[in-house]
Amino acid sequence: MKCRSYLFEFIPMSPAQPLTELQTYADEEVLFEQIANNLQSQGYAICPASLPIELGQEICEQLYGLDETEFTAAGIGRQDQHMHNEFVRTDRICWFTGETPTGARWLAWANRLQGYLNRRLFLGLFSFESHLAHYSAGDFYKRHYDAFRDQRNRVLSMVVYLNPNWGPDDGGELVLYQNDADTEGLKVTPLMGTVVLFLSEEFPHEVLPAQRDRYSIAGWYRVNGTTPDRVDPPR
Repeated sequence: MKCRSYLFEFIPMSPAQPLTELQTYADEEVLFEQIANNLQSQGYAICPASLPIELGQEICEQLYGLDETEFTAAGIGRQDQHMHNEFVRTDRICWFTGETPTGARWLAWANRLQGYLNRRLFLGLFSFESHLAHYSAGDFYKRHYDAFRDQRNRVLSMVVYLNPNWGPDDGGELVLYQNDADTEGLKVTPLMGTVVLFLSEEFPHEVLPAQRDRYSIAGWYRVNGTTPDRVDPPR
């Protein structure tokens, strides 16, 4: 997939905007427009403290009420190609199904963002899937892409962080790379409420080991991949 197929062009990665410009969003549409502008101009958006506060608190309350047995070891690949590989990643996940009021509110927020981006950028986003991710101290996810080119299984990736009082020595940063040749990348601290979106096929990325428990939401917007052999979306 080339960015220009979505009616905008990729430009070289530049540093994230100053936090003062992204600290507060009084209106949801202001946030969504900021995300759309950043995706259009640079292919990614990094928005500190932008998840609605009440929604973030609700998700954290549900998260802390989960039993560890409700999390399963994360794998790589989909369907028949799905497998567990601790060389690549060691986190544990719990899928959002929308069966709880909090899960339903989270998915409704993500769906409103989907609708806005479709209207604003003509992305044709068709479905959304997401899970809670728990990285214990020392856990990691090595450098990878969220989608394979031309398979169109995932178009836009989103990460939301759920870590209050995260310090500079706690580690666990997301590193977003411009391309395969980039070895420096852009580090994102997993602070509570930070929302990150990026084009799934364009940006390799990794999660560095953290020094303590690290929680986040990982989600993916997909286009319709229905074929004569299957109905989208698969799980």
